[in-house]
Amino acid sequence: MIRTLTVAVLIAAIALTAMLLFGPGGGDYVVKARFSDAGQVVKNGLVQIAGKQVGSVTDQRLTDDGVAELTLKIDSDWAPIPAGTHAQIRQFGLSGPASRYIDLRLPTAADRGEDLPDGAVLDLKDTTSNVDIDTIFSIFDKRTRNSIRGVIRGSRRQYEGQGTRAAKGLLYLDPALVSASRLFGELNRDTPKLRRFIDESSGLVGDVADRRDELASLVSGLADTTSAIAAPRGSLAEAIDQLPPFLRRANTTYVNLRATLDDLDPLVNEFKPVAKRLRPYTAELRGLVEDAEPTIRDLASVIRRSGRSNDLVELSRLTPRVRDIAVGPVRRNGAEREGAFPAAAEALDSAAPRLAFARPYSVDFTGWLDDFSHSGNFDALGGFARIGTHANAFSIKDGVLAPIAPALRAESFKQLATFGQNNRCPGSVERDDGDGSTPWRPSPDFNCDPEQLPIGP
Repeated sequence: MIRTLTVAVLIAAIALTAMLLFGPGGGDYVVKARFSDAGQVVKNGLVQIAGKQVGSVTDQRLTDDGVAELTLKIDSDWAPIPAGTHAQIRQFGLSGPASRYIDLRLPTAADRGEDLPDGAVLDLKDTTSNVDIDTIFSIFDKRTRNSIRGVIRGSRRQYEGQGTRAAKGLLYLDPALVSASRLFGELNRDTPKLRRFIDESSGLVGDVADRRDELASLVSGLADTTSAIAAPRGSLAEAIDQLPPFLRRANTTYVNLRATLDDLDPLVNEFKPVAKRLRPYTAELRGLVEDAEPTIRDLASVIRRSGRSNDLVELSRLTPRVRDIAVGPVRRNGAEREGAFPAAAEALDSAAPRLAFARPYSVDFTGWLDDFSHSGNFDALGGFARIGTHANAFSIKDGVLAPIAPALRAESFKQLATFGQNNRCPGSVERDDGDGSTPWRPSPDFNCDPEQLPIGP
């Protein structure tokens, strides 16, 4: 009797374990998300929140209205999720056809609603489908796509054989950007003074306009002064007495001037046709000059006038010298700082080693741009493309595909993957053909690890 009860208890325990492992899991919390396009999303795909896995895709189907509906099982630690949660299809990269996962973005505290019940549906307004690169290019017509392809291929031909020159050019790019940034920063520091200059100029022009009557009185006073100078008849008679000797001396000058005028006759003859065309212009110019006379007179008083801090000359003296700002040192924000030129020179010196280190990798970078410009190549057998190896949640044991326990997946991934390859040498992505040309070290002391190579033979 005891033996029979023991066997029954054992059978019941085995059945309970099987139900927990392989049963439908009636206690799981699931939500359904509808997407306009769920391409390349596979069953058992990851569901993440802020980069942390919180569930998986357990089912996918096509609704009657042509919408993709995914069933998302959420772990108990994150269940339930609140209303206002947004689901978006993202991808780990372009190297595999099934590299999509579901990213859940929880709402803020202000937008957080009630918890969604088990089986709730996230409609299209709460989801975002992934947009493939092919879809982006499909918005262009055939002529535009061919033009883009021509630009990319032309860029490749443009840099072909010019790697050394391009590297030398890039050597000066970073210092130029840093110098420009610091230059605009120095200009931005003088913004209050520039604003003050504009405000004071505006006030100065307003003061001149307000004192127009006083300027008119000044002109009238000058006329009276001239009249007073001519009033003493004795002085004027003396000037007339000295006029004949002046005219005799001027006669010699006029004789010499006659020969000069004879030499100018050819120039005058050549200028006559042009002078006829200039008549309309000079007629309009005469009006401009007459209208500009008051403006020029007012401007003269604006540039220089008696008093303190009331003209442009004194305003220009208040402007800091560019030499002092460029050479320095200058005092800004309560501290003494170096000028723009020494700062730019220091930036150039500090940037040169960084660009020298990055220069050998320019071939890898331009090669990546060329590979990224198309999705594959063609040979005699058809199209082909680079592929990448992906680790999954299954392993083959004794010829049988078996799932890896969640607690062991991280350790299994560490055994298969190679980490910390962040110090590769130039050309390390290419396979060595046996001559030891890759990976390449520009110098024996170049800071790179030649042992960091692609996986496989």
